[in-house]
Amino acid sequence: MAHRKKNAPRRGSLAYLPRGRASKFVPRIKNWPVWKDSAAKLLGFPGYKAGMTHAVMTINHPNSPFKGQETVIPVTVLDTPPIRPFSIRGYKTTPYGLKLVTEVLADNLSDDLRRAMPLPKEYDHESNMAEFESMIDSLAEIRMLIHTQPRLAGIPSKKPHIMEYPIGAPDVKAAFEYGKSILGGDLRVADVFNEGVLVDTIAVTKGHGFQGPVRRWGIRILQHKSRKTKRGVGCIGPWTPTNIRYTVPRPGQTGYHTRTEFNKEVLRLGERGEEIPPAGGFVNYGVIRGDYMIIWGTVPGPVKRPIRLRYAIRPKKSHRGEVTQVSYISTASKQ
Repeated sequence: MAHRKKNAPRRGSLAYLPRGRASKFVPRIKNWPVWKDSAAKLLGFPGYKAGMTHAVMTINHPNSPFKGQETVIPVTVLDTPPIRPFSIRGYKTTPYGLKLVTEVLADNLSDDLRRAMPLPKEYDHESNMAEFESMIDSLAEIRMLIHTQPRLAGIPSKKPHIMEYPIGAPDVKAAFEYGKSILGGDLRVADVFNEGVLVDTIAVTKGHGFQGPVRRWGIRILQHKSRKTKRGVGCIGPWTPTNIRYTVPRPGQTGYHTRTEFNKEVLRLGERGEEIPPAGGFVNYGVIRGDYMIIWGTVPGPVKRPIRLRYAIRPKKSHRGEVTQVSYISTASKQ
């Protein structure tokens, strides 16, 4: 009698546990790269996922066996309307991490911002700015509160999304001067990123609700004579000790998780959105009316989902920052 194999490779990856539902529609970014450039910049930018297409590019990596040849790659197009920084925040270092100690709002707040947060009826911008400047020497980091302008994007929403981005600068004073210069005005994606840089994309993935272990973990369906169940594991744990390990595939929330994808190259930044959408517009999105960004590869989340971008926190050492030569971008209909 042949010996039956009593073990098998595990189904699904444990790298993404816990697979819980995201608490917020707009993800939170907990870590930021160390800024080494001499020029001050915002360390990230938001956008909205418009759709995907394909492009033809020339490989320029020196160690690639296909160097100098053209290849077809998948690309994601993001609608990146201008954002509006409306607050400068000053943080100091404490034994429990950074703590907010002072903040200055812009003197020309947008009316749409009232849809997302309460605004003061009377606000003395000048005195608060003077108080902020007097505390510069005691601050450890400067960050900006920004809000999106969905009216300029292809999404049916008027309520802006509020996000916080730190300012990368050589010192706190340079960061404050940069934040002061962009406070209350429109900031475009070309003011933050350049073509050829690596970025990380952070977003909430597409939700699939409550699913069983076959859909959630990819386990095998048992034979039709199996005891109790077919769409489940044969044994979830021992009788003694009576414990179910976290590694056992169990049903639960599937999708709608906060996920980060690292080292996505920015292939193109454009100002005329009508030149990039396929015939008939992107499916379930339509036509981009302003600034856009093309990223090599995929991006988490469905169409119209807000995508947060930041400078790569662990960039590839082999990446030299050269602009990839894109010779063709498909605009064929995706309907």
